[in-house]
Amino acid sequence: MSKTAAPVKKAAAPKAKATKAKKPAAKAKAEPKPKAAAKPKAAPKAATKPKAKPAAPKTAAVTARKKAAAAKDAADRKHIKAMLKTVIKSLEDDKAENIVAIDLSNKTPMADYMVVASGRSGRHVGAVSDHLMRRLKEEGFGLARVEGMTQGDWVLIDAGDIVIHVFRPEVREFYRLEKMWAADIPEDQTAL
Repeated sequence: MSKTAAPVKKAAAPKAKATKAKKPAAKAKAEPKPKAAAKPKAAPKAATKPKAKPAAPKTAAVTARKKAAAAKDAADRKHIKAMLKTVIKSLEDDKAENIVAIDLSNKTPMADYMVVASGRSGRHVGAVSDHLMRRLKEEGFGLARVEGMTQGDWVLIDAGDIVIHVFRPEVREFYRLEKMWAADIPEDQTAL
């Protein structure tokens, strides 16, 4: 029995060697497949994409209206800034005191800015207000409406986008308009 068992072992050994030899050959065949299955270039795919459609006439009209509205808003803001600069320069030139400009654009539709200033006396308040109205007209900002010029305690000038209040100091302290409208103005700009 030992004789027959030995030849079986020898026969089994060559089979194992034969399977080991077949495995590397199979790997050699598997490697060329990825090379042969290379991806096609992107150019043909780009050619198959549909072209973008031109904008519809309605969309173009809406876009044009939006651009025109944006340009008008920018021009209006520039006009308002120029008017505000003129108002503040006029008040400073006439020695008005405690000038405060308050941005109202996000608070009320009545005006974009409110400017509050003080004069030293009733005559000073009247003179500052009169000079301011003249300068607004000379600079091309139109005629402003005015209230309170005869009393000289509190003069209200409505220039459309900007409302200007010129007070005597005691009247300004009593009404405290900037406290009501500008709860968020910095400490260095408050007059009181």
